[in-house]
Amino acid sequence: MTNNQLTTNRRFVLKRRPTGTPLPEDFALLSSPVPEPPRGGLIVRNHFASLDPAQRGWMDDTPSYMPPIPLGESVRATTVGRVHSSANADYKPGDWVVGLNALEDYSVVAPGGFTSKVDVSAVPSPSYFLSAMGAVGLTAYFALLDVGRPVAGETVLVSGAAGAVGSIAGQIARIKGCRTIGIAGGPQKCGRLLKDYGYDVAIDYRGRSVSELSADIAQAAPNGVNLIFENVGGDVLDAGLLNLAPKARVILCGLISEYNSDCGKLGARNLWQVIVKRATLHGFLILDYVARFSEGGAEIARWIAAGQLRVDEHIEQGLENAYPAFMKLFSGGNHGKLVLQIA
Repeated sequence: MTNNQLTTNRRFVLKRRPTGTPLPEDFALLSSPVPEPPRGGLIVRNHFASLDPAQRGWMDDTPSYMPPIPLGESVRATTVGRVHSSANADYKPGDWVVGLNALEDYSVVAPGGFTSKVDVSAVPSPSYFLSAMGAVGLTAYFALLDVGRPVAGETVLVSGAAGAVGSIAGQIARIKGCRTIGIAGGPQKCGRLLKDYGYDVAIDYRGRSVSELSADIAQAAPNGVNLIFENVGGDVLDAGLLNLAPKARVILCGLISEYNSDCGKLGARNLWQVIVKRATLHGFLILDYVARFSEGGAEIARWIAAGQLRVDEHIEQGLENAYPAFMKLFSGGNHGKLVLQIA
């Protein structure tokens, strides 16, 4: 029996809501029969699943842009896989699809579910539809270009700059003629910012106070930062806010430093600088751009083919390793877009 012909469906289930940093006891790996497709729907055999900071927020029972993951249900995730069985004439067994499913071997896709076919022959690996050609690459593309609107010669500051979104955002800013400053944790990641992603300046935030980090940014951008692409929040965001240029733009794509806080969200303490510098603060969700995915994907593919855009993936193996793989997001142990290979 091959790995693609399982008789049971393993599911990485949320048992209880994490308080602070998730623990192994918050989850369980359960097995159930492989489901049958609902009328008009299909069953997807997941091959790769995206591991993202947003999943931590979905585990909390708090208001958000998506409902919390119900206790006892599989942890929600974007996956790419093949149609296992279908009751929908538009999808045939064997078709490659990407969609919002879960960390499990097989996912039920109801009629009208967020699933679309993909051409895996156009990419080095199907996992690219979870990184460069998926929500990660498209977040960097639309948040930077559609919201931030960088102008050649401006200075762009990216936090979490060695991460999946940040590494692509910095490269796109460079393609558009901007000067780029990246913030990352540790000398190894800062080295990658300069060598692999073409940042002009790399700043290590580890062991730095807000005032020290602010001074580092000021030295790199004495005239201020025109655009902040924020993925981290906390002290990193506060230091960036102290270095805004007049009429700067701040794009909030993530606040990963606060996701596992057990004392509540801290918020930005230097938000008053948005008033002082007449800056704009814009929250971003890729859900608003689903209708334009093909537009952004085509441009990203062109940059990759031209050698202008580097994409790194960090692929962990096995659904049974979902917990330690997921926790790499918060320890900084991943080097590139974090993906779990299931099949």
